[in-house]
Amino acid sequence: MKTDKIYIFDTTLRDGEQVPGCKLNTKEKLDLALQLEELGVDIIEAGFPVSSPGDFHSVEEISKVVRRSSVCALSRAVKADIEAAGQALKKAKHPRIHTGIGTSDLHIRAKFNSNREEIIERAVQAVKWARNLVADVEFYAEDAGRTENAYLARVIEAVIKAGATVVNIPDTTGYCLPHQYGEKIAYLVNHVSNIDKAIISCHCHNDLGLATANSIAGVIAGARQIECTINGLGERAGNTALEEVVMIIRQHADLGFTTSIKAPSLNPISRLVADTMRMPVQPNKAIVGANAFSHSSGIHQDGFLKDAQTYEIINPDEVGADGSKIVLTARSGRSALAHRFRIIGYDFTRNEIDILYTEFLRLADTKKEVGEEDLLELAKMTVSA
Repeated sequence: MKTDKIYIFDTTLRDGEQVPGCKLNTKEKLDLALQLEELGVDIIEAGFPVSSPGDFHSVEEISKVVRRSSVCALSRAVKADIEAAGQALKKAKHPRIHTGIGTSDLHIRAKFNSNREEIIERAVQAVKWARNLVADVEFYAEDAGRTENAYLARVIEAVIKAGATVVNIPDTTGYCLPHQYGEKIAYLVNHVSNIDKAIISCHCHNDLGLATANSIAGVIAGARQIECTINGLGERAGNTALEEVVMIIRQHADLGFTTSIKAPSLNPISRLVADTMRMPVQPNKAIVGANAFSHSSGIHQDGFLKDAQTYEIINPDEVGADGSKIVLTARSGRSALAHRFRIIGYDFTRNEIDILYTEFLRLADTKKEVGEEDLLELAKMTVSA
């Protein structure tokens, strides 16, 4: 079966760093950039050079050491921004300038006090400025999720004509439903005459918890780049989580997509980002959460112990997780209790487990989780009896 490459654009170092408390220094950014390159990320958005001298320096230093991935710098549709981005990227082997402007009527009126025609002119001019500096220019139509499709198509056609190689269709506020976002991408595929000359990119926010679903809907409709972050970090409720879209694409091979991401590195880099950015991962986070491969319900535990695939669609080794866990709580069953006893060296008979299970439940009702020390005490009671 033919597979289409989905380019992974990681913006952990730019959009992810906008999370309060997650500011990175140059060394931290540099270390993470090298790990993202090793992960197999196609494009690393290293920062917003004009925003501060520190960010300019970070983009400059990352450009010197990253050789395989493209290094991208963000800018507004402002000449000084674009020039700063180009200067910071001078040493990059594969430089990309990411420039753009708001295209929804709300942004045009409230942010720019402008009109649709003037916004198109500014968008085209920004792309032309960027193309004078680098060959690879990505244009973002901010708030595309709430932009009227016919007007959005006009903007996209104009910026591609001006030289944009990638067109980013952000659901900036996380407003779209998956079918709406997919229809928006499909509209562009079918109504922009020169769309074949650029890659369509999805940049979805998670305000309604739909960032991953919208990104997948976007690639199904014709986008070939997903913009995402490790652990879903990002402005407000976050961005599309890199680990989620990558594993959806791997698990659903029938979609016909592939990425260059090395999946066994997903959990290690998740922990590295969480530690470096001082932002713990929620335990129930898909793929990389502490509970992603944990089982505490007796019904689930019994099925899992008979065949792991009954309750796990991903092998923990596939994503670099520590392994599956049978967690003992008051909801656990006899098979899980026997399994945990075997791990610590006790192979009790069925009758012994029945007796132990009664004592186990009394204990489990008094605490959130029964640990190894508790099991050893229970085992000693049975052995001594």
